[in-house]
Amino acid sequence: MRLFRRFFHTAVLATTFGFAATQAHAGDRVTVLTSWYAQAEHGGFYQALATGLYEKAGLDVTIKMGGPQVNGMQLLVGGQADFILGYDFQVLSSVEAGIPVETVAASFQFDPQGMLTHDDVKSLSDLKGKTILVAGSGRTSWWPWLKGKYGYVDAQTRPYTFNLQPFFVDRNVAMQAYPSSEPFQAERANVRTHFFLFADDGYPPYNTTIVGLKKTIDAKPDVVARFVKASMEGWKSYLADPAPGNALIKKDNPEMTDAQLAFGVAQLKALKLVTGGDAATLGIGAMTDARWKKTYDYMVSAKLLKAGTDYKSAYTLKYVQDAKVMP
Repeated sequence: MRLFRRFFHTAVLATTFGFAATQAHAGDRVTVLTSWYAQAEHGGFYQALATGLYEKAGLDVTIKMGGPQVNGMQLLVGGQADFILGYDFQVLSSVEAGIPVETVAASFQFDPQGMLTHDDVKSLSDLKGKTILVAGSGRTSWWPWLKGKYGYVDAQTRPYTFNLQPFFVDRNVAMQAYPSSEPFQAERANVRTHFFLFADDGYPPYNTTIVGLKKTIDAKPDVVARFVKASMEGWKSYLADPAPGNALIKKDNPEMTDAQLAFGVAQLKALKLVTGGDAATLGIGAMTDARWKKTYDYMVSAKLLKAGTDYKSAYTLKYVQDAKVMP
């Protein structure tokens, strides 16, 4: 939910924008804008910078940190970044609107969005009769999928205001959650919970994708190839030893604690967001035509995308197929 919300939030554009930025110093310049404040979900990119993988690839990379008032797609189109960390729904909606963007890799094989419940709930199919807290962006992304799959109804939902107290005090409440955030807060509050990843039940989109303008990708294919490969090598390195990347994450986002970073990395590993799915056999960052078709079909069925949208123009498999960074 949070990643989806980040890209559709109202933008604050300025002639210069005060994102925290971390930079290497070598070769072809590349600016990448993250999806939120620096966190473990961006670890592979920070790791590639911290360990010299970008420099080794002949790249001078600047990582600019996003935030709640940052519209990554608008800044990409405006030339403020070469790449953004994106999301399938955002890219497909942009293609529908005639914005020429393309996805070149998927850091996460699965969308991290899921449901946090109390420990008496055993599966996503057990939410009938429960109150479900859903933010506005969830109603135009995963809620139609969950409702259609399990027969839930709008009447059982309440707005999610990013305050966990209603969940803590009422065992009949379930809530949307991001694996490194709400479960971490619940653990700190000593509330026993279960977290269910929507992707485990078939929710199709990728996440934390690398997205650029087609004109940039077409003009600089060698730079794109080197950036994709070094970034995926960064993810492999981050999962092995996240300390270098975490140091840069905390530099950009001083409010990020060691405890939350450790929790986030543990969730990345447990849910196999980076190394699971097709990445296990095709390499980190892998994408397939079949998965993009599933996301397109879902969005059309949920009336989130017009039928006939050229979804195949939203991605290219060339760069991840060539990278072959095996877990």
